[in-house]
Amino acid sequence: MPFRADLCYTVRMEWIELLMQWYPDHHRDLPWRNTRDPYAIWLSEIMLQQTRVAAVIPYYERFLAELPDVASLAAVDDDRLNRLWQGLGYYSRARNLKRAANEVLSRFGGRMPETYEALLTLSGVGSYTAGAIASIAYGERVPAVDGNVLRVYARLMNDPSDIADPAVKARVFDTLKAQMPDDPGLFNQAMMELGATVCVPNGRPLCGDCPLASVCRARAAGTERLLPNKRPKKPRTIERRTVFALYDRGAPLLKKRPNKGLLAGLYELPNVSGTLTPDEATAKLTAWDLHPVGAVQSYSAKHVFTHIEWHMRVYAMDVAGEGTGQFVRSDGSRSIPTAFAVCLRRETNA
Repeated sequence: MPFRADLCYTVRMEWIELLMQWYPDHHRDLPWRNTRDPYAIWLSEIMLQQTRVAAVIPYYERFLAELPDVASLAAVDDDRLNRLWQGLGYYSRARNLKRAANEVLSRFGGRMPETYEALLTLSGVGSYTAGAIASIAYGERVPAVDGNVLRVYARLMNDPSDIADPAVKARVFDTLKAQMPDDPGLFNQAMMELGATVCVPNGRPLCGDCPLASVCRARAAGTERLLPNKRPKKPRTIERRTVFALYDRGAPLLKKRPNKGLLAGLYELPNVSGTLTPDEATAKLTAWDLHPVGAVQSYSAKHVFTHIEWHMRVYAMDVAGEGTGQFVRSDGSRSIPTAFAVCLRRETNA
């Protein structure tokens, strides 16, 4: 028999009160929790996507110091934006931030939209981010449902549904929306915090520290370590590439990637599909009108994207020749994605 939310006790019962009482004394002191500025909240939520909190904090503070509002973000040079983002990965997030900032200027008079539905119209803003901004900055009674919230809800209700199913997420969203308490921003942050610090993933919730342990249906049924159910991810595709770490007078040579697709618009090291032999790599250099100066080093590198792994053979060398003019000498001001930065090292030939 499929799970029926209507057979559970209603969401606005004892557990909400317990959660709201727990949060003020147990939440982490994070910089974005000390503001109701929708711009700052937006920035933090985008940065936190698939990135650890500890890694985000210095980026968040540095980014806000340099680009403190929508207008400055909309006007920033792309290279500078990528430089501020370098190390966070998933550069499409930064591109969408700038695109959305320009949308705020052109469509909303430079003010962040004040409703969930309007926020959803911005580039890169999905249901979770719109819910977080609308509830925390503006007090709109709308949930912010991410993986943490889905996990808490699945265990609390002993719900075996697949949380990767969009229909399940929509059901949880509607159920929570219908029962939002008077301070929706506080509620959403409490749900996020509980999932991040107590009702943690990978089958090991810290039930002894949980304010909801007495009302948790999964704990009562002994299923807390089995939930939530989530269909397994598809295995990553492995792509093999040959990357050339070419140095001109000590500076790496770069070229710009296309404006669409993976790592769109960023600077990369010259590279080709497949694994080239040393002779094939030499032929490629000749085709580029380049020749090595001194020793050529060869080694392996790997970078993991969400759905793809790059297994790379790197050829590193100093070069000379007319072909250097087709590349850009790195002066340190351009952002190099981690996928290529890991190739910028010298070592004994492998």
